[in-house]
Amino acid sequence: LAALNHPHIAQIHGVEQRDGQRALVMELVEGEDLARRIARGPLPLDEALPLARQIAEALEAAHEAGIVHRDLKPANIKVRDDGTVKVLDFGLAKGLEPPVSGLSPDAAQSPTLTSPALTRMGVILGTASYMAPEQARGKAVDKRVDIWAFGCVLYEMLTGRTAFAGETVTDTLAAIMTRSPDLSVLLAGTPASVRRLLARC
Repeated sequence: LAALNHPHIAQIHGVEQRDGQRALVMELVEGEDLARRIARGPLPLDEALPLARQIAEALEAAHEAGIVHRDLKPANIKVRDDGTVKVLDFGLAKGLEPPVSGLSPDAAQSPTLTSPALTRMGVILGTASYMAPEQARGKAVDKRVDIWAFGCVLYEMLTGRTAFAGETVTDTLAAIMTRSPDLSVLLAGTPASVRRLLARC
């Protein structure tokens, strides 16, 4: 992870260990996270697409380095005042070896890693609302889970709502595995190319 050096990825400077807990030492990124921006309402297309492009470039760089983020969501994306995006929290990232997936106690909250047992197959790691179906099932994952999550983030930027939501984590995971996002809520002027991109993700 420290080897990742990209303008749209927050740099990791090291790892600290204290009282049996490990923590990543990461670049301080000023600005608002995308979740707070979305909370004020959908982003106009001319604001959302440049941000989405930067997020995609960050993911592409990570994937080329053999790293899958596995917990991409608006809260893990910072937007500086000048519009520059930084993708944060590669704490769940794994190399492209047999990975694991993850479950948060609340579908909209960041995961808490508390046990070494969470590294075995069949355990879910991540945030439910942005999980690909294979990730939600605890199966091996690859870079496609980030592409799925990217689609969920773009959908949320354009609509102001999550693509897959439920009252509980179980309801959210069921929605992911049984439904498609409602593309009818996109603004009427949303280009066909953006609709196709969302459907493909």
